[in-house]
Amino acid sequence: MPLHIELRGTGPPVVLLHGFTQTARLWGPVDDMLSRDHALIALDLPGHGGSETVRADLPATAALVRDAVVSAIGATPCDLLGYSLGARVALHVATGTDLDIRRLVVIGATGGMEDPDARRRRRQADEAMADVLEASGDVDAFIDEWLGGPLFARLAGAAQADERLRNSAAGLASSLKLAGTGTQEPLWDRVPGLSVPLLALAGSDDTRFAAYALRLARLAPRGFASLIPGGGHAAHLARPDLVGRHLRHWLATA
Repeated sequence: MPLHIELRGTGPPVVLLHGFTQTARLWGPVDDMLSRDHALIALDLPGHGGSETVRADLPATAALVRDAVVSAIGATPCDLLGYSLGARVALHVATGTDLDIRRLVVIGATGGMEDPDARRRRRQADEAMADVLEASGDVDAFIDEWLGGPLFARLAGAAQADERLRNSAAGLASSLKLAGTGTQEPLWDRVPGLSVPLLALAGSDDTRFAAYALRLARLAPRGFASLIPGGGHAAHLARPDLVGRHLRHWLATA
């Protein structure tokens, strides 16, 4: 089953891959900034929004993204931007498919957990969380709890909780089980093989992901990193002005 696509703006194509509990519409003011002079190809990832019934792990999701982009723009090269879950998908697309990517941008990204035991524990925790969500069916309570975590302390009204409520319990649970952080085999060893420019963004106060961003930039042959002051985990939503300027400059000059 193909992924749901939403198109907006005109100009060089930029593919947008959202985070967990989000949708293709949840990019905040950055969406408007980029759509002024770019054609945005925003995808609903498996288990989310218009792709709620799609079930796929990370490698399969990468293949679905590749197919969706090609169906939208053919062989035209594109820029690829992913946040959190979408950033992990973007790394799989860039390292595991033949999509013609000009530039890669990841926000709040990781190359994966390298300790097998830690990865197993995280997978078990995500599966338990998914089981509770499926049993209750209470997406409202789940979103409240998810956004109440320390990763999203800086968002407040920028979290766009109403848009997240378009997601279903079954869809979000499937995403956790099939594409959660614990399911990801480490990709760090693939990053040195990237031929495209890579920009890794993270909030300066999101300590763990700031370290990941710096590591990705060191590993990628054409890698760069920028840490966003006060950005938290969702820097593009917490500091859209600063992130938007970074993105517009990068997409124009990289």
